[in-house]
Amino acid sequence: MGMALGNNKGRRGRGRAPISDINITPMVDVMLVLLIVFMVAAPLMTMGVPIDLPETRAQAMPLQTKPITVTVEPDGALSIEGEPVTLDTLVSSVEALAVEGTDERLYVRGDTTAAYGAIMEVMGELSGAGYSRIGLVTVPARTP
Repeated sequence: MGMALGNNKGRRGRGRAPISDINITPMVDVMLVLLIVFMVAAPLMTMGVPIDLPETRAQAMPLQTKPITVTVEPDGALSIEGEPVTLDTLVSSVEALAVEGTDERLYVRGDTTAAYGAIMEVMGELSGAGYSRIGLVTVPARTP
């Protein structure tokens, strides 16, 4: 019948040596899944999330030059530094006042009853013309 070959030296059932190599395939699989999860989650962290911002008692920062102020009135009428303008002439009027070119600071003052779309149209026109330093003007929070 069958005869065992080899030198077992009395070690029955333990004929194989333990595997001393580490199998890294599962580890690579886990790392790739984590990489994909972080690649999907990273853009969500940089996108604006709608939140309620806290009110502050901090003082406004001092300004070296006076920014150009665009006002959006409740009826949607526009004015730059008190002079009435239309949406079509907005960019050319700002360019005439801008000393620093498209690096000029612009403030948009929108009335609380003005339509959100009207304010966004103004910001879109200015942004489309190359102005990147556009801010919204608010009032400090009232202390109770």
